[in-house]
Amino acid sequence: MRPIADATTLNRLFVGYTEHALIGEMGITETRLVDYVACLLVRFLHRDQIFSLPAPVGKSLFVIGDMVHELERSPAVGPARRELFRHIGDFALFWTGIFPEAVQHQRANVAKGIEEVTCHGKRSYFMASTYRDTPAHADEAPILRQLSDEFEICATGLRRARDLWQADQSEPS
Repeated sequence: MRPIADATTLNRLFVGYTEHALIGEMGITETRLVDYVACLLVRFLHRDQIFSLPAPVGKSLFVIGDMVHELERSPAVGPARRELFRHIGDFALFWTGIFPEAVQHQRANVAKGIEEVTCHGKRSYFMASTYRDTPAHADEAPILRQLSDEFEICATGLRRARDLWQADQSEPS
């Protein structure tokens, strides 16, 4: 395995794998969508970003069902609620794309586990896309809607990006 020099190099590497998989192999032509997914992957390299939703004291939100339950109980409105929806969508896309085996491990019925997380991700992206209360949110809304519509394709692209970096890392330098 080759060592990676620094965070900037690591970011470029993951963006390159994601772009290759989504544009080159999956045929996605919407560059803003590809950029969003690549940035999601780089952002979630940091564990604190993956598990950033506020949780009740003494509880961690590691399961998407718990996140959805907390969202439904949350008094958050407007932009704060939009961010909760967006994070759940990002979380679902990351796990179904990069670590589907972890999603499968949580459920006895493997297909139902992936299907359930995918449904939560698609719904969350759709709900986040309906918030257009700031210019930035209005600008990002079409991308979030596209993520809802093309969730499975983006998850497959992320799996392919993971395959590419694993293959690259296993080649002798």
